[in-house]
Amino acid sequence: MVLGSIGAVNPELEQIPVAKVLKEGFPSVRYGHADVHIVGWYAELAGDCVGDSGGADASVAWLQRECPLRVLLPAQPSETVTQVQLEQEGLRLEAPTGGPFPPRASPGGPNLRLEQLVFVGHFDDPAAAGCIPERVDRCRNTFVVSDYTGLIR
Repeated sequence: MVLGSIGAVNPELEQIPVAKVLKEGFPSVRYGHADVHIVGWYAELAGDCVGDSGGADASVAWLQRECPLRVLLPAQPSETVTQVQLEQEGLRLEAPTGGPFPPRASPGGPNLRLEQLVFVGHFDDPAAAGCIPERVDRCRNTFVVSDYTGLIR
């Protein structure tokens, strides 16, 4: 365990389970814009995803789009997981550049991993203010990813 200068765990090294993030209410309120490390099971639907690409305004399209759908889950999903299940049970992930996210193992179906991953990023991205009104809360509570790593090294 690495200790900070006053004896607390260094927040840059603290890994927060996604289950905790999901049950604490609005992550944008709890964590604000600070960088946090969240650990969970990654899943992605791209070609099989049904929804829009976020609209014509590129400055917010990446944040408010419905597809591709990338989420972090408290438990490893099955290979038959549905889009509805991912949307209901997962923490939505996005990035302004479309990455960094794990590469796809196959072109169709959910992109699943055999281990939990740690994602680094923040909530309440400034671009959320530009999302369409019915998606502003979802945009604010989407985890904007800057990096990820596996737990096994």
